[in-house]
Amino acid sequence: MSEGTSLIIESSENGTDLSQDDIGTMEETPEDTILSRQTSVNLVPFIGQRFVSQEAAYEYYCTFAKQFGFSIRRNRTRGKDGVGRGVTRRDFTCHRGGYPQMKLSEDGKMQRNRKSSRCGCQAYMRIVKRTHFDVPEWRITGFSNIHNHELLKSNEVCLLPAYSTLSPDDKSRICMFAKAGMSARQMLRLMELEKGVRLGCLPFTEVDIRNLLQSFRNIDRDNDAIDLIAMCKKMKDENSNFKYDFKIDGHNRLQYISWSYASSVQLYEAFGDAVIFDTSHCLDAYDMLVGVWLGVDNHGMTCFFGCVLLREENMQSFSWALKTFLGFMKGKAPQTILTDHNMWLKEAIATEMAQTKHAFCILHIIAKFSDWFSVLLGSRYDEWKAEFHRLYNLDSVEDFEQEWKEMANNYGLNTNKHIISLYTLRTFWALAFLKHYFFAGMMHTSQTNSLADIVEFKDRAGAKQRMQQKGQRFCLKTGSPIESHASSVLTPYAFGKLQEELILAPQYASILVDEDCFQVRHHTQMDGAWKVIWHPCQEHISCSCHLFEFSGILCRHVLRVLSTNNCFRIPDQYLPLRWRGLSSSSTNAFQPMPIREHSRKVQFLESLSSALVAESVQSEEHLDAACEQVSMVVSHIKDLPKAVHGANDIPNDISYNRPSDSLILQEVEDADGIVNFSIGNPHESITLGKLKEKRLGVGDDTSKKRRHCSGLCCGHCGQYGYDASECHIMGGDNLNGEALGYL
Repeated sequence: MSEGTSLIIESSENGTDLSQDDIGTMEETPEDTILSRQTSVNLVPFIGQRFVSQEAAYEYYCTFAKQFGFSIRRNRTRGKDGVGRGVTRRDFTCHRGGYPQMKLSEDGKMQRNRKSSRCGCQAYMRIVKRTHFDVPEWRITGFSNIHNHELLKSNEVCLLPAYSTLSPDDKSRICMFAKAGMSARQMLRLMELEKGVRLGCLPFTEVDIRNLLQSFRNIDRDNDAIDLIAMCKKMKDENSNFKYDFKIDGHNRLQYISWSYASSVQLYEAFGDAVIFDTSHCLDAYDMLVGVWLGVDNHGMTCFFGCVLLREENMQSFSWALKTFLGFMKGKAPQTILTDHNMWLKEAIATEMAQTKHAFCILHIIAKFSDWFSVLLGSRYDEWKAEFHRLYNLDSVEDFEQEWKEMANNYGLNTNKHIISLYTLRTFWALAFLKHYFFAGMMHTSQTNSLADIVEFKDRAGAKQRMQQKGQRFCLKTGSPIESHASSVLTPYAFGKLQEELILAPQYASILVDEDCFQVRHHTQMDGAWKVIWHPCQEHISCSCHLFEFSGILCRHVLRVLSTNNCFRIPDQYLPLRWRGLSSSSTNAFQPMPIREHSRKVQFLESLSSALVAESVQSEEHLDAACEQVSMVVSHIKDLPKAVHGANDIPNDISYNRPSDSLILQEVEDADGIVNFSIGNPHESITLGKLKEKRLGVGDDTSKKRRHCSGLCCGHCGQYGYDASECHIMGGDNLNGEALGYL
C-alpha cells in the first residue's frame, strides 16, 4: 500500500453545506491562488488549485499520476452539457478504482468473465466549476492519494494503456510500414532506431501496433459490407437470375449475406442430389463465418452452388442460411448433405431440411480423438484407433452394434462421455447407417476442392481441366464386354471408378445359394460373404455392401455375378444419368440458345484438335504440315478484332480479375457451367487455409504408341470391333458430348 496526501474538498459552489460524499478535511485556500498552467509537476495537487478547463485539470492530474506510477480515468459528473449550467463537477479516479461489473449482452446472456485490474482504490481528484467576474474556472475541491495497491515503476507505468499513445505521425508511419509488408515486431524495432530510444522504451508496444492495424481493418469492414451488397445488387441488375439475400442487425451491421450465380442454380438442378456444406473457414479480417455449398458433377469435379457469410455461429444463423439456400434453389432440397461435426448445424438441418439425410464429415470427428483418448488409453491409443476405423467401415448395422459394444468393453470405455456421444450420433457418421443413401461417394469435405481452392485457384475447375477430362482416351484393361459397354456411356471419371471394381471382380468367388441369391467372397477368405440378389428377368440386382446406393457405381461383387451369369451389358438403371457423358447436356436443356450453340462449337473444335493430333503423328511430313497450317490459323485468329462482351453475352472460358475497391465476388464460368469465385480486398490478402493442390492426372499422350490388341481396334476411340475408318466419332461433324467422351 502506498500513502500520500489526503485533502478533501472545502465547500460547495453556493456556500451551502456539503453533501455526504463531500464531507472531509477543510482547508482554506489563499485568495491569490493563480490558475494552474503547469507543464512540469513538482507538487501534488492541492485544494483550491485552479484550471482554465476540465481538460487542463485532466492533463495535470494525468502527468502527476504518471510520475507516481498509476493512471487515471474520468469518473462521475454532476450536470450535463447543454442542460442548465452544464457539467459543474467532475471526478478523476485511479484506473484501479471501483469493481468490475457483469454486463448483459444483447441476447440477455451474461458476458464472459474477463480479468479486471480494478480493486476498489479510493485515490481521486475532484474539480468543481466556479465563476468569478463572469469568467468560468475549475477548482480542486477534493483530493486523495491513498492507494490500496502497489504503484508501478517508471519503466512499467509507460506500459499502461492510458500512456501507450500513438501520435498521428506514428500512426502514419505504421500504416506505411504495413503497406510495405512489415510485421508489427519489425515496425517496433525500426521506430526504436528512428527515435533513438532504448529497447522497449517507446510509449507503445507491439500489441498497440497490432490493435491499431486491427482498427484500420474494422473501419473497412463496414465499407466492405456496403460494397459487397452494392456488388450483389449490380450483378442482379445485370443478370436477373443471380440470387442474393442479406440481413442487417440492430446495430446496422451486416449480419448475414448469401449469394448464388445463375449457372450455380443450373448445376444444382443436375448435380444437387448430394451436397457438401463446408463451414470450416472463417474470414478473420471480417469476423464472419464462411459457409460454401459444393457438389460433384459427372466428371468428378467440384460444383459451386452458393456461399454465405454469417456474423455468428448458432442455430438461428444456420437456419437462415439453409432457408435462403433452398429459396435460391426453388425449394429443392438435396437427398443428402455432408457437414462439419456441428450440433447447431445438425439442429438447423433437422428443422429446415427434414427429408434430407444428414451426415458428419468423419475427418472432423477423428481430428478430436487425440485430445479425447490419447492420454486415457496411453500405449493402446493407436490400437484402439485402428479398431475404430474397422468399425467405421463395417457394412452391416448388426455387426456394428455388436462389435461396438465389444470394443467399449475391451478398452474400458463404457462410461466415457465421448464414446457415449459417438454412439448416440452413430447414424450420422458410421458407414453401416449411411450406405443406403446416395452421397456420390463422398464422406469427407476434403474430397472436393475446398473454399481455399475456389478462392485462390480460380481456374482449377475451368475449361482447361474439363478439356483434359474430355481428351482422355479410355484404356480398356479387361477385355470384358461389360467394360466396353460402360465406356460408351459413362464419363471418364465414373468409368474409372467402375473399372477399378471390374478389375478386382475376378478375385471373388460367386456361389449360388438360393434361387437368384448368390454369396460372393474373396478367394482367400473362408468365412464372411456379401449377399447379391440377381433377377435376370426384371434386370434387378443388389448387394449387401450397398456401394451402388452410396456412390452410384456397381460394386465388384455385383460385377462378378453378372460376368459369371453371362451378362454382357449393364442394365440401364445401373448406369445413372448423373454419371453419364450425356449428363452435361441435361444442363444444356435449360441454357439459352447462344450458350448451347457456343458449347457445341467448342466441343466440335476440341474434337478437331484431337483428330489433328492423331493424324499428324503418323509421319514427320504430316507433323510438319500440321504445325505450319495451325500456326497460320492461330496468327489469323489473333489478328481478328476482339469483341466486347456485355453482361448477357457468352462467358469466357478462363477466369478473370476485376479491379476492386472492396470485398468483391467475381463469377468465373467456363463453357460447361463450372463456376468459381474470388474475394478481393485492397487492404490485405485473405488466407482461408493452405491446402495441397490436387493435380489432375493427364491421360495417355496420343503421340505414344498405341497398345496392340487382338482383333480390330479403333485408333481414335480405342474401342474394339471396328477400325478408324468406321469410327462413329470421326465419321462426321455431328459430334456431341457422348462422342467426345471417347477421346
